[in-house]
Amino acid sequence: MRTIGELHRRGASLLADSESSLLDAKVLLIHAAGLTEEIFHTRPEAVIPGRAAGRFLGLVRRRRRGVPLAYLTGIREFWSLPLEVRPGVLIPRPETELLVETVLALSARPDQVIADIGTGCGAIALALASERPQPRIIATDISRRALRTARRNAGRLGSANIAFLRGDLFAPLAKRGLRECCDVVVSNPPYLSRANWEGLAPGVRDHEPAGALLAGPSGLEVIGRIVAEAPAFLRPGGRLVLEIGAGQSAPILRLFGPGWTEVACRPDLAGIPRVVTARRI
Repeated sequence: MRTIGELHRRGASLLADSESSLLDAKVLLIHAAGLTEEIFHTRPEAVIPGRAAGRFLGLVRRRRRGVPLAYLTGIREFWSLPLEVRPGVLIPRPETELLVETVLALSARPDQVIADIGTGCGAIALALASERPQPRIIATDISRRALRTARRNAGRLGSANIAFLRGDLFAPLAKRGLRECCDVVVSNPPYLSRANWEGLAPGVRDHEPAGALLAGPSGLEVIGRIVAEAPAFLRPGGRLVLEIGAGQSAPILRLFGPGWTEVACRPDLAGIPRVVTARRI
């Protein structure tokens, strides 16, 4: 048997080629051994049972092969919410919280209808529901696996005002006759070009779902569809809020025709244009 301190050092040494080896080893050890942060930091001499130590070292080996940390622990925090994530479901990124901030700033009306297009694990919809439990939120995704994960997250967090619907982009809304019903349409769609995809770090390209990241040759294919289709589902004066990739702001802003006004782009904390907003006339 080994102690917490010994296992942590061993795990960090196996992950030595990673910039976050100490943190990754800590997270994996806490997860594998069922520790608390307090025990990890105050009792490095505590002995870890052999089975838990074996689980930890197995997770470390998978992490060395590039498996994302969130898939190993099954949890990723977003908007201070612990969300379940599994292989085949996109891992939420911190920069996507800017979408949530933007939607919350647009309106506080309790009778809003918000559509989250391509919800994935439900991160955006669940963050909005945690702040505004009154609006009706419709979350769509084409992936059955993603929707199962999103529904589990909603059930665990007690979010009762979200309807999860399966289908491609706006198809579930059209099927239910929900035209011109939305005050806000928000989406973090696939926006990587083929070249961007090929240049991704292996940990992302080899493990996260291509369908949630890769849009097509230009990277604008899905966003172009959303801009074209959203007016049919937005009320007059309704808002579209989109996450975009680095270097995409100029071509994306050109997609908005005469049916739109107040088209703008907001940078993230790194100064990269990240969120496009527009109002339907």
